[in-house]
Amino acid sequence: MLTQAWLAMAAIIYYVNFQQFAGYIRVDEKQDRSLFYYFVEAETNPSSKPLVLWLNGGPGCSSIGAGAFCEHGPFKPSGQILVKNDFSWNKGTGLCLLLFCVNLKVSMDFKFNARQSCFPRALVQQIPRIQEQRFVHYGESYGGHYVPQLAQLMVQSKMKFNLKGIAIGNPLLEFNTDFNARGEYFWSHGLVSDATYELFNHVCNYSQIRRQAQTDSLTPVCHGVLTQASREISKFINSYDVTLDICLPTVGSQAEVLNHLQNTEMIDVCVEDETLNYLNREDVHKAFHARLVGVTEWSICSDVIRYDMQNLEIPTIGVLGSLVKSGIRVMVYSGDQDSVIPLTGTRTLVNDLAKELGLSTTVPYRVWFEGRQVGGWTQVYGDILSFATIRGASHEAPFSQPERSLVLFNAFLGGKTLPEGAL
Repeated sequence: MLTQAWLAMAAIIYYVNFQQFAGYIRVDEKQDRSLFYYFVEAETNPSSKPLVLWLNGGPGCSSIGAGAFCEHGPFKPSGQILVKNDFSWNKGTGLCLLLFCVNLKVSMDFKFNARQSCFPRALVQQIPRIQEQRFVHYGESYGGHYVPQLAQLMVQSKMKFNLKGIAIGNPLLEFNTDFNARGEYFWSHGLVSDATYELFNHVCNYSQIRRQAQTDSLTPVCHGVLTQASREISKFINSYDVTLDICLPTVGSQAEVLNHLQNTEMIDVCVEDETLNYLNREDVHKAFHARLVGVTEWSICSDVIRYDMQNLEIPTIGVLGSLVKSGIRVMVYSGDQDSVIPLTGTRTLVNDLAKELGLSTTVPYRVWFEGRQVGGWTQVYGDILSFATIRGASHEAPFSQPERSLVLFNAFLGGKTLPEGAL
């Protein structure tokens, strides 16, 4: 099995000036478990740039399909070919390594613990320079569990890592706070009625809904709240971005939208479907040195992974605190159009953590800019912990606001505060 090989990407018809690699990192010899990775070097001076590890969430969603091809990788699918992503994170400054990991064995437990502690060691064996170059760990969504736990393993490891920071977007950090913030977000954005909002708050605690659903004991009252909310929100709204149009169901209507996109700067809301088609091509599998194990078709997110859903309720906000105490810079950011893990809960958690750690505000809550427009809002605590929003962004911020997400990314990697005024 090739563990590191030149990636000759299928259907690329133009030259690129950076190297790409793909293969497997073995993390458990006895259980024959490996992680698949996609390594993209920086376009310029890669040896002087930080290394970045990216993980998507789910749990069980592909960091290649979602992250690389729908968000911030160097290419995006367009029909039968790939096109360059103008806002790729491996441009000029900032990104040297995109490492997208998914499990080879679908039975892998996604909770990082002592059994997975071999991953940092395996990573070093695969890419030795990771111990010398600056290293930053990035992720989103359920990455709010993966990223802090893996960073903590690296801090505690006997191996020396030059870990400089972690950044997590729209992360699940503390189940009760994050999920109970949904009702207010739905209501404040006009998605549900006053009556349904009252039911969310006073009749059916949202955190209890998930517990009850796991045991098939969802009460009639809670079931009614969910049904009413779903009816009011409608199936024509993407809960991960409440302002974004959805991918239309028919070929004709999709073509109409895509034709319209050619003449505007609108988001390609069908890019996930295009990625699904592209990554299921045999020639692409061959170029990636990839193979399907336990499944007949590659998918953006896996529904066959064995996962203890109660792990959702294990808080990781305390792990962020321990990382800050270890001197690791932490940034938490939120796309402000996400109703799945709303900014309201995330902001509360970060602010409470700053108080608990005794960190004073070093950058008061203010706007930041991307070019001449407001990119979002930010606040910094003790120059080591920060919170930021990305204006107009979804749960997957680089997908819906690529340019603003790139500004945020470059600022964090450069150890700078976000731009204060219009350029």
